[in-house]
Amino acid sequence: MTPSAATQHMVTRFAPSPTGRLHVGHGWSALMAHDMTRAGMGTFRLRIEDIDGTRSRPEHVEAIVEDLNWLGIEWDGNIIFQSRRLDRYDAALERLRGEGLLYPCFCTRADIQASMTAPHGPEGPVYPGTCRALADAERSRRMAAGEPHAWRLDVAAAVARTGALRWNALPFPFDASAEPRTVLAAPAVHGDVVLARKDAPASYHLSCTLDDAAMEVSHVLRGDDLRGATDIHRLLQALLGLPSPAYIHHPLLVGADGRRLAKRDGSIALAELRESGVNPAALAEALRAGRFPVGIRTASA
Repeated sequence: MTPSAATQHMVTRFAPSPTGRLHVGHGWSALMAHDMTRAGMGTFRLRIEDIDGTRSRPEHVEAIVEDLNWLGIEWDGNIIFQSRRLDRYDAALERLRGEGLLYPCFCTRADIQASMTAPHGPEGPVYPGTCRALADAERSRRMAAGEPHAWRLDVAAAVARTGALRWNALPFPFDASAEPRTVLAAPAVHGDVVLARKDAPASYHLSCTLDDAAMEVSHVLRGDDLRGATDIHRLLQALLGLPSPAYIHHPLLVGADGRRLAKRDGSIALAELRESGVNPAALAEALRAGRFPVGIRTASA
């Protein structure tokens, strides 16, 4: 282990969005982050990612707290709410705009889907760069007219500025004695990602990167579906002069149909288990041991 990793106070976090009830996969992920922190006498934080104004609900925040308490998960300090940090996101966006690394994008999802030349990245079609080529006069005219727009990062220009980047990966299950493995970041394969959406003041990429740094998070444990996002987060860290935590990516849980658990699909909610009389201590111990309710397994199993 590197000296910095050996002496560093561990700080982890669980960062759900209040857009529905937590399911078994959320509980498993939260328990793992909580337990590895407690084993190292570290700090475990809770962050509520509530800047999606169309889907976030106060009642879901209350439900998240209730579900975590039921599982026996305790966090340190106050809950961090992203909705109270909008000025931080605005400042970062203004800095990147001032450095010529952002451009307004007026394209709709239909416009992007209609581009048959768009290459595919880890998360589907990559933005073809349509609005990157707009003349300054046209951009100004459309913005002055109030045309809805997102702000995209010019990834090629950003990479040209930072050069090659790497991030530290730790194995899953987490092993405190393991040497980090350096992974070469590949942000270019994701195309020009959105940093401020038309309907939200910041994207997941920007808000997550800024908040992890502000919370002094040293270890991020999250699902395999976000492994690719780490490339973008590493790029933003370099552009904004932020520290880079170590990353541990765990397998996703899937249902009997092989589809990953998701709120929108009505996956088994922790609230359902509680209401059916499941013992929370027994459930927590089963999840820690990798034993899941009937029909649920890890995607790699």
